[in-house]
Amino acid sequence: MSTNTPDHPDTPSSRPSADESIPAESIPAETLSTLHPDCPDWRRLGPTYADAAIRAHAAAVTADASDRAARWSFGFTRRRALAGGLGLGVAALAGQLITARVSLASGEAATDGTLLVIFLRGGLDGLSVLVPTEDPNLLKARPGIAVRAGSLIPFDRGFGLHPSLAPLKPLLDAGRLAAVPAVSTPDLSRSHFQAQECLERGGSSSSSVQTGWLDRVLEQLGPGTTFRGVGLGHQTPRSMLGPANPLMMTALKDTAVRGMDGVAPQTLQALRALYTGLDHPLAAPGMSALEASAQAEKLSAVEPPANTRGYPENDFGKALASIATLIKNKAGVRVATVDVGGWDMHTGIGTVDQGDMMRGLGEVAAALAAFAKDLGPAMDKTTVVTMSEFGRRVEQNANSGADHGHGGLALVLGGGVKRGVHGAWEGLAPAVLDQGDVPGTNDYRNVLSEITNRTLGLSPTQLSKVFPAWKPQALGIMA
Repeated sequence: MSTNTPDHPDTPSSRPSADESIPAESIPAETLSTLHPDCPDWRRLGPTYADAAIRAHAAAVTADASDRAARWSFGFTRRRALAGGLGLGVAALAGQLITARVSLASGEAATDGTLLVIFLRGGLDGLSVLVPTEDPNLLKARPGIAVRAGSLIPFDRGFGLHPSLAPLKPLLDAGRLAAVPAVSTPDLSRSHFQAQECLERGGSSSSSVQTGWLDRVLEQLGPGTTFRGVGLGHQTPRSMLGPANPLMMTALKDTAVRGMDGVAPQTLQALRALYTGLDHPLAAPGMSALEASAQAEKLSAVEPPANTRGYPENDFGKALASIATLIKNKAGVRVATVDVGGWDMHTGIGTVDQGDMMRGLGEVAAALAAFAKDLGPAMDKTTVVTMSEFGRRVEQNANSGADHGHGGLALVLGGGVKRGVHGAWEGLAPAVLDQGDVPGTNDYRNVLSEITNRTLGLSPTQLSKVFPAWKPQALGIMA
């Protein structure tokens, strides 16, 4: 049959409008039982062909339940679903559903305790953030970029914080801010890729472990809610790669399943009908994906805009706002990650009044302060840790920046944090430095093990599976 006949419209102007849509429930059962992709009537079942296609198949499957197993025996996107021009709408939505669910967890688990890991990619210069106040070796090595005592926020053990972190002062005063200097991976590498790979896998370069350390954390936590592992960004971070597969999203409002022009409630109901009672390995995952979509849609509908909650107008602020909404609504978030780039400052680190460091730290501090305020009491069970692949060299370079170094910095915020500077610090004397770098005296696995133990409740035995062949030593970061 030609698709150019009047019975088979093929131009945009002939597509059904919302007012012309025929509710599936108004069609007689005998008609539904024979409805198939080659019949022109299916095109009028929804405001778009994608919606109409889904509703048509749902109607047919519902009316002919006895044939359901055979109809779907080869999966959602096989012959029957793709026949007669339905592939564009149905298969595209099916692919989105399947992809979404494969990256979701299922089941029920305790929702107390959330660990938020913020990766500052590029190699954060810890000596500009947590500054050994008036250290003569630092002042000599950095005559143009060292932050002087008069500008620093007084902290602990002779250290001060960069003034751009002033928005975090309430957390500092409340005893909810800690820092660990000279943090390192086991291997001295000035390669971004190698250092990030080592840190996010949770082992040394010689380790055979291939999954990410946060993936193994989720594995040890066991089943949880749909949102137990959440990554904010366009791709899964290395730390979360593995069988646990977190839910990745750019924002909560973008997590809902959408069709060509959005999925109306009737279409979602039709999708549920397709998955109900379906004897197929992806039947339960598909249904779970729909439920996750519905939950995300519901939460995002009542979520006030990020800027009205004090978050800065940038991707980082919006990401933290989405995570806060999930935590406040008890969605069961146990682990969340956000990446913030821009810390590879070979040039123009700047001063306290201008430069890349001042701007970058100001944006991060403003977003974190808004996050803590937004969470309110939920911050008591939330721990935030910032990480970076390495620090910078002690000596400034000719471009008023600093090149790749070794020992870096971890900042930790939250209700269970013990205020202060923790871990070993040997100073910056020339004899102490490691090839001109801050030595890596505090292994990052000690930092992460203690935080994970106290925030998520993993036992020493479980931690040995997260960080294989490593016996952690507490640094006193957590109260």
